[in-house]
Amino acid sequence: MEAYDIRDDPHLGRRVCPLPVRDELAALVPRSHRVSWPTWLDQSPRMLRDLLELCRLRTARGLAVLSWLAGDEPPADLDWLWASRRLAGPRQERMYAAAARVPEPVLGLVLANWTWVLDTRHGGRVTAPYLAGTAYPGDGHVAADAAMTLYQTYDRHPESRPALAAAWSAARVTADWCKAAELHAAYGSRTPVFTYPRAAQPAAPGVRPWMERLFRLR
Repeated sequence: MEAYDIRDDPHLGRRVCPLPVRDELAALVPRSHRVSWPTWLDQSPRMLRDLLELCRLRTARGLAVLSWLAGDEPPADLDWLWASRRLAGPRQERMYAAAARVPEPVLGLVLANWTWVLDTRHGGRVTAPYLAGTAYPGDGHVAADAAMTLYQTYDRHPESRPALAAAWSAARVTADWCKAAELHAAYGSRTPVFTYPRAAQPAAPGVRPWMERLFRLR
């Protein structure tokens, strides 16, 4: 199913312009943001491990949803996508398989955001409030607590930054895809998905094997 157009811009490079998105697909995006980010900062190694696992879940889930926005057909049963338990076994492989079907130009949008946010000194300020606010849209107090926890983790644990950036970039692209699709539906013009400028691939600590697999870095 055709789901987007490619537009080559002489100044901005290759742009991805979504076609209108079905309502049932668009509804997956806000639900995919719902992750139980911690709302307090615990200095124990276990808390950091749990947070990194949530980042992996959020990234894989976002890429799976993005594959369906980009034209792949989602399965009828999506209960496996929403479970909050640790990603492992057949469920992991199912989610990774969906993520592997994201077309290269579409995955490039995620990589652009990921590399950009790791290249800016404001990465924690960008990622933390977005991830927290979209995860807890109905409770500002909880969202604020989660934002501070994510920001402090990003600031104090450099090894967490690639994972938090990955979760943020996958989340942003699915949301921005739907915004561009809405503009196309409303005005009939091709609207590219917004991304930040792509930077060099990070050599930062914390680029884990699951990122290399999901982002096809090797």
